[in-house]
Amino acid sequence: MWDDAFPSFLIGLREGLEAGLVVSILVATLVRADARSRLPQVWTGVLAAVAVSMSFGAVLTFTAANLSATAQESFSGTLSVIAVAFVTAMVFWMRRSARSMSGEIKQKVTAALAMGGGMLVLTSFLAVGREGLETALFLWTTGRAAGESSGPLIGAAVGLVLAAALCWGLYRRVLRINLTRFFTVTGIVLIVIAAGVLGYGLRDLQEGGTFPGRTAYAFDLGAHVDAGSWYAALLQGVLNLTPAMTWLQVAAYGCYLAVVMTLFVRGVRGPAATAPKAAPQTAATTAAHEGAPDAARRRAWQRPGWVLPAAAVAVPALTAGLVVAFSGGKPAGAQTVAVSETDCGKGFTAPAPGRRTFQMHNTGGKASEVYLIDPATNAVYGEIEGLAPGTTRDLVASVGDGTYAWRCVPTGGKAVTSAPVRVSGGGATRAVLPLAASELEPPLAAYRSYVDRGLGTLQGQTARLRSDLDRGDLAAARTDWLTAHLTYSSLGAAYGTFADFDSRIDGRADGLPGGVRDPGFTGFHRIEYGLWHGGSAAALRPWADRLARDVTGLRKAFPTQDFDPSDLPLRSHEILENTLQFELTGDTDEGSGSNLATAQANLAGTRELLTVLRPLIDRRAPRQLAAIDADAARLGRLLDGAHRGAAWTPVGALGATDRARIDGAAGQLLEDLAPIPDLLEIRKSA
Repeated sequence: MWDDAFPSFLIGLREGLEAGLVVSILVATLVRADARSRLPQVWTGVLAAVAVSMSFGAVLTFTAANLSATAQESFSGTLSVIAVAFVTAMVFWMRRSARSMSGEIKQKVTAALAMGGGMLVLTSFLAVGREGLETALFLWTTGRAAGESSGPLIGAAVGLVLAAALCWGLYRRVLRINLTRFFTVTGIVLIVIAAGVLGYGLRDLQEGGTFPGRTAYAFDLGAHVDAGSWYAALLQGVLNLTPAMTWLQVAAYGCYLAVVMTLFVRGVRGPAATAPKAAPQTAATTAAHEGAPDAARRRAWQRPGWVLPAAAVAVPALTAGLVVAFSGGKPAGAQTVAVSETDCGKGFTAPAPGRRTFQMHNTGGKASEVYLIDPATNAVYGEIEGLAPGTTRDLVASVGDGTYAWRCVPTGGKAVTSAPVRVSGGGATRAVLPLAASELEPPLAAYRSYVDRGLGTLQGQTARLRSDLDRGDLAAARTDWLTAHLTYSSLGAAYGTFADFDSRIDGRADGLPGGVRDPGFTGFHRIEYGLWHGGSAAALRPWADRLARDVTGLRKAFPTQDFDPSDLPLRSHEILENTLQFELTGDTDEGSGSNLATAQANLAGTRELLTVLRPLIDRRAPRQLAAIDADAARLGRLLDGAHRGAAWTPVGALGATDRARIDGAAGQLLEDLAPIPDLLEIRKSA
């Protein structure tokens, strides 16, 4: 959330400071001209600008939600590009105008005083309204890019509050800030942020079908970069840089940054603009101010002071409400379906075939799981988890030929099922058979037995490794080290239950203060480093003793360790995900060059896991299982070709073609395995 807050904080601070400086100069000019009675007109204009800006944000939010998914992408992309244009114009305008803004505003105030109260309201409204509209558009864009609103709103609120405090300090002359330098520095940062917003907007336009090339990636680092890591979240939240970007995104990002930053920096280094002198307040203008017609004064006196400010707020709000109302109020084809502990699916009628959005509203007092099902088979077409009381969330599902009903499972309550409806005229749709927790118990028991047997084998293998070092036979130790390490690697699906034992048995030196010399670097990789970097048998013996003790401790603890049944399907994907990230990049090689052997052991562990899950997968996706088997066999053949006898080719020594084939096969297998966790998710609809 906080990484998404920074761009909005910066735009709130900068735009707030710009608007605040304008208001401060307006107020100061009126106070010095002894026209304090006109201050309410300034505040009325400011209030109207704030109301228009907030109404504009509401229109963007609610009208976008009423569009189809494709239209939302195009709408969002278009507004992102417009926001970039506004922000770019704003940073250049402020760079030019920072020095002369005070004089220009004083001229406008003098003219407004001569023309009456309405012009003073309009002057303050236009001065603040521009900043407010830019802020609303940029906040909506960053919120859309972040996928959540709390971070951007908090960041903008903090920025606006800080801007207000700075403006008050400047007005009271208790602060001194080099505004030219401030707007220059923030301008540079905003140009970098705007480049990311432009890339994100163009990606939305590609997703919406406006621009081609949605699958033409310039790079895709998804297999090597953890999208959930702090640094990936920071880069995406602040700069909108993602692990995968298309050629259009990269080209637009680079070109925008190169051209706009060059022009901006060149302008900063250029000659400073000279501030125009404020026009003197002539006797005529003073007279016009002091001698306003009596009729106008009487009208101002007769009108209650609250009327104009109230209208300034009510008119934009009413206009925004009408726009939202006439935009449809909900996505095309959406139904509002009520959910409660006693009644599920109230308001549900047979939908037309196609991609449909249902607005699920919990009218009860308990949170509920909601499923769109085939009542004959309990197969699930769509679901919402944890729908809180009094809330509404969209459920999107493909509707085709078949029978549909809603099943609601309130927390701590019994499942409630709606009356079924029949839909005809559409094609076949894909549904997922629900899975009860009890169905995972037999595969889990079988897999635990496999792991326990593997740990028993591993005990004997680590004992042989220790014996090799006792005899000083380093050649035998290298052979037995690899055998034991591959056994451990084939048990990969159980990593989640090994707890701290895994870091002690198979931990890496990465991140340790002392690297390979750190006392916390233990286990297989510590012994590997010594065996292939000239370590003596005597020096490695203590590490082998510790490894044997840890393996024995793990085998003793394993039968009592918790293993969540829902973790079992996740491991079918995670084992090879780690393989692609660590083994096939060579990151875990400490000298043995055996990463491809470890990858093959990981593949064996994945196959064992698929064996125990096969009956459950076969009932739900037999074609998916056939594709997985074919891709696993292909990857196995490629890995087999990377060794001769006991000698394995190090990853770094692979030819470019061979490495690309192995990476491609592993990536394809991962893609085929990705649906398994969702297919075998435990669902309460069963």
